Parts: sequence; C-alpha cells; structure tokens
Amino acid sequence: MKWVEWLETTSLAENQMWRILLFLLSILCAFLAARIARGALRRSARKSAAEGRSVLAAALKAASASLGLLLVTIGARIGVGFLRMGPEASGAVLAALDALFIISITWISYRMVDVAEKALARLAVESESRLNDMMIPLVRKSLRVTIVILGALQLATTLSDKPVTSLLAGLGVGGLAVALAAQDTLKNFFGSLVIFSDKPFELGDRVVVDGHDGNVAGVGFRSTRIRTLDGHMVTIPNGELANKTLLNIGKRPHIRRVLNIGLDYATPPEKIERALEIVRGLLENHPGMNPDFPPRAFFNDFTEQGLNIQAVYWFHPPAYWDYMAFTQDLNMEILRRFQAEGIRFALPVRRVEIQGS
Repeated sequence: MKWVEWLETTSLAENQMWRILLFLLSILCAFLAARIARGALRRSARKSAAEGRSVLAAALKAASASLGLLLVTIGARIGVGFLRMGPEASGAVLAALDALFIISITWISYRMVDVAEKALARLAVESESRLNDMMIPLVRKSLRVTIVILGALQLATTLSDKPVTSLLAGLGVGGLAVALAAQDTLKNFFGSLVIFSDKPFELGDRVVVDGHDGNVAGVGFRSTRIRTLDGHMVTIPNGELANKTLLNIGKRPHIRRVLNIGLDYATPPEKIERALEIVRGLLENHPGMNPDFPPRAFFNDFTEQGLNIQAVYWFHPPAYWDYMAFTQDLNMEILRRFQAEGIRFALPVRRVEIQGS
C-alpha cells in the first residue's frame, strides 16, 4: 500500500514518518488520558465533598490539577523511544524529559499539601486546643517550601550532572551571606517556633501587648496579627513578640471586680452596718458565683471622699457581657436600696487652689 510505503520511505531528521507519527501518537494518547483522568477525578472529588469526605475530596482535586503534566511527560518519554537521535541530541532530550518529570512530581507533591492541610484541619476540629488552628498555615507553608527546595535541588542535580553534596557546598557561602542579610527574618522565624512551643495564646484569644488590646487573628512565620477592639489590625514581628510581656485575657478563669462605695462622713454606724448587709445580701449566691470564690464586703477605710466600703466578687465563667449585665443590675439595686434606707453617698472632694498675685 502506498501509505505504508510512504511511512517507511519518507523520513525527517533521519526518522521515518512512522517513527514520528508514533512519537506524536504517544503524546496525543497521554494528553487524552490526562483529560479523561482529570474529568473523572473532578467528578469523584465533587461526589466525595458532597458526602462529607473532605480529605479524599482534597486528594482527588489535587490529583486532577497536577496529574496531567506527569502523564504527558510519560507519554513523551515513551514516544522518544521510537525516534532515532544522535548521542548529543538524545542526551539533551532525555535530560529535558527528566527535568519535566521532576517538575511534575514536585508539582504533584506541592498540590498534595492540600490533603495534609485538610487532615490537620479535621484533627484541629476534634481537638479542644485552638493552637492547632494556628499551626495549620505554618505546616502548609513549611511543607510547600520544603518540597520546592528539594525539587529545585533535584532539578539542578539533573541538569548540571553534579551531586547534591557539591551543590550544597556551593550554596554554603551564599547561604551564609543570605543568613547575614536576613537576620530579622530568621529572628522572626525562631520567634514563631518559641511561640508554638511555649503556647502563650491560642487563635482567637484576647491579649494585650504593648497597649494593643484585641483578639489573635493569625500567626505566621514572620509575624502575629491582632485584631484590636477598635477593629484595627496590628502586626507584631514574632521575634519581638517572643520577648515581650503578654497579658492573655482570654485565659483568665474569672473576672474579678473590686467595688469601692464611699459614704458620707455623717453616716452613723448603724447605717454603715445596714449598708454592709445590703451589699452582702445582693452578692450572696449571685449569678456567676463559684463557691470556691465567695464574695467579700467590709468597711475598710477612711478616705478623703468619705467612709469606704469595699466589696470584692468573682464572676464565672469570664463571659464579659454577662458580667457587665450583672454589674449594671448590682449597681442599680445598691443605688435603689441605699436611697430607700436614707444612706447617703460621699460627695467627691474638690480642691481649690488660690494663687497669689
């Protein structure tokens, strides 16, 4: 047949047409296989996500996005076997295919980090500690950086025909220069390690640092972000944060209030005793009370403003707005009962300074 004869007799770059067609057919088949596999994996990922299997869905989604390059590279590698090439051309083509293979494996590994992130997120949901929520972004970034570095080293080794040890030795001097130039970055990185090992706070905790009062919004390699009560986002480098005094309001077991009530100096002892009875009665078995922390109330001092009654109570759990609601009710009831009993509050002392002419 003429077309068979044409395939055997016609050549391009010392390769018969049938060899070239088989090479192209290998690539085409690999491309079609990649498209089919991508579609099947995406459908399976959507089905798994609908069934609540988030880890499997993430694995299928990552595979669908990264498997195509690997299949096309394998197809090209098979197709090259049909071609006739000289030693130099063959070495260059095989080196390029090896480089593509390394890139495809690195890309697959890079995308598979999403699977590890989903698995860690599931464990974080089951864990009571919210510190795991902060670690997930760091673990994701660390894995991806490690994969890229290892892939780059392997790619450099393949293209340069030098062992990894030689490349690492060559990077040693450059690495020292980079380390000196990136002292702050390294300081912040090790600061983040200190934060995760010492665990001074968790994601969402309310903290006070350098006068900034707010909730921890996130922790990264370089810095920690705090959303202040005013709504501003404050970024503090981890290297500095690890050496600062940090007040973790979110970890307090209760809210303690010291209430000072000033009475007029004309108040007789009987009225003072009645005032103490009123305050103690209102605080007895109050909402948020823990039997291990009973409230206290005493006539404790003579001040410039008047006779001072000091009351101390603890509110459990430390739900701030519930505490504020109880504080308001307590203050209103003290005001009502004192007025009903004729107990007068002390007036603030005003100082008047007369300057000579």
